[in-house]
Amino acid sequence: MLVLLHFHRLGFSTVNLAFLFLLYEFCGIVTNLVGGWIASQLGLRFTLFSGLFLQILSLTMLSFSRPEWSLVVSVCYVMASQALSGIAKDLTKMSSKSAVKLLVNPDSENQQSTLFRWVAVLTGSKNALKGVGFFMGGFMLGSLGFRNSLLLMAGALLIVLVLSLALLKSDMGKTKAKIKFSQLFSKSRSINLLSLARVFLFGSRDVWFVVGLPIFLSTQLQWSFAAVGGFMALWVIGYGFVQAFAPGIVRRQRSTSDGMRAARFWIVALLCVSFAMALAIELDFHPRITVLIGLAVFGVVFALNSSIHSYLILAYTDEENVALNVGFYYMANACGRLAGTLLSGVSYLFGGLPACLWTSTAMVLLAALSTLAMTSTSTSAVEYAA
Repeated sequence: MLVLLHFHRLGFSTVNLAFLFLLYEFCGIVTNLVGGWIASQLGLRFTLFSGLFLQILSLTMLSFSRPEWSLVVSVCYVMASQALSGIAKDLTKMSSKSAVKLLVNPDSENQQSTLFRWVAVLTGSKNALKGVGFFMGGFMLGSLGFRNSLLLMAGALLIVLVLSLALLKSDMGKTKAKIKFSQLFSKSRSINLLSLARVFLFGSRDVWFVVGLPIFLSTQLQWSFAAVGGFMALWVIGYGFVQAFAPGIVRRQRSTSDGMRAARFWIVALLCVSFAMALAIELDFHPRITVLIGLAVFGVVFALNSSIHSYLILAYTDEENVALNVGFYYMANACGRLAGTLLSGVSYLFGGLPACLWTSTAMVLLAALSTLAMTSTSTSAVEYAA
């Protein structure tokens, strides 16, 4: 939010703003793929600490950017710092999500329900805090300024890194056998289809969320930076809370078959919501109300889809290959974010928010087709053993 609003204030176009985040998302793709292999060899503790350190480095680097630089220099410099941030974010997320699988007792009678509950809590709390970050980004930009805000965040992360070094075990996530690089790509049909659905799911969100929505709120509705950040914050916080309470909204998952039925139902529901919202904006049907209420409904249904996906990827994999499969899965997540980020700037430039929402609907449709093609069982463990 700091980067988006700061450089929008400096006069960057929506396409230029989208380019600031492209390398961030691309590095996320590479990091998730290679990071799972690194974690399987060196442990999740190593990848987690590396992620925290790189994020501190990225924030510090970004604080040295100057408004008097030329457009080309500014874009290249910010893209480089965001690349480090993209590596950092996905090393941290991949490490945390993988650790959940290792902390759930495999002999528990309600293992699947417990796994779903803890995945929901971790994912929901992460996104709720991300929402706080959206609000703080807009608030700090107006009160502390760009540079001071970045240095404050770097200092807070340094405290987190020191605490993590002192408290976490050293052997989480290591495999007993050496993993070949060719094994980074999943051989499970279920995981491949789930990952493909994840590409389109997150692309459908970011195509309006990353650039289109905040610029629309700022330029068309004349909202202040704090108001834009506050709305984005409320959306993501609400999204996080829905994810955290997903096990209570979705029927308790006792098997992957239950998870698949839920995934199919909620992706079709998301398609209906996305189509209705895009049609309403296209017809200019109370655009302000449609944006505020429609995106709230979209967020609830999207959050349930995301939470079910996060459960299924862990349900489909075994403990030995958890870091590899989760890394591959979040590589797909980053691919979707990359596509959504680029399409967000381009769609808004050529067709405004309606174009962003129609593109989002098309991507939800592709996610639905991928989900409907999935089966309720996975053969990942067998195939890796073979």
